[in-house]
Amino acid sequence: MQDASIRKKFMLLHENTLVSLDVIEEEFVCNLSACKGECCVEGEFGAPLDEEEIAIIEKELPNILPYLTEAGAKKIKKEGFHELDTDGDIVTKCIKGRDCVFAISEKGVYKCGIEKAYEEGKTKFMKPISCHLYPIRLDKVGEYTALNYSRWDICSPACKQGKVLKVPIYKFLKNSLERKFGVEWYAGLEHIASEYLSSK
Repeated sequence: MQDASIRKKFMLLHENTLVSLDVIEEEFVCNLSACKGECCVEGEFGAPLDEEEIAIIEKELPNILPYLTEAGAKKIKKEGFHELDTDGDIVTKCIKGRDCVFAISEKGVYKCGIEKAYEEGKTKFMKPISCHLYPIRLDKVGEYTALNYSRWDICSPACKQGKVLKVPIYKFLKNSLERKFGVEWYAGLEHIASEYLSSK
């Protein structure tokens, strides 16, 4: 789901990306037992989608729909699963301005129905990259892709847990960053982050 506040700071240039120093300096580890996955059901709009993800999800819908709530599946069948937000960006639809159509609940914790289908081997598509990368949000800045840290009060438990475990955002998101940008790109980011932090 879309969230509230992105603070843009100084950026580090890495290949065709601009990485906010927050991504390297700030600490974050999701704490689902505390936040209950509220990012799936809070926010004015749904999760951002890439153009290529729309075609993938449309193809995989028959495998995903059985994992969704009755309300989510019904809305998708009637209206589709994506729309444009007020900025003209493609996002997932929501139910009554709240729950993402793909959100499900397990033992009181919200999660992605697409991811549930993926975990059970029904689809090879894990979930939208915007969800997998959270709390990083991607923006286009000319020819570059900017990686910014999106701050949201519902993620305060993740911030606290990150500080306790001393895990910076870029390390917490290793798998999703490698999924989006590749293993070599991530290895380069680790090197840049290490050099930057050691110079402080």
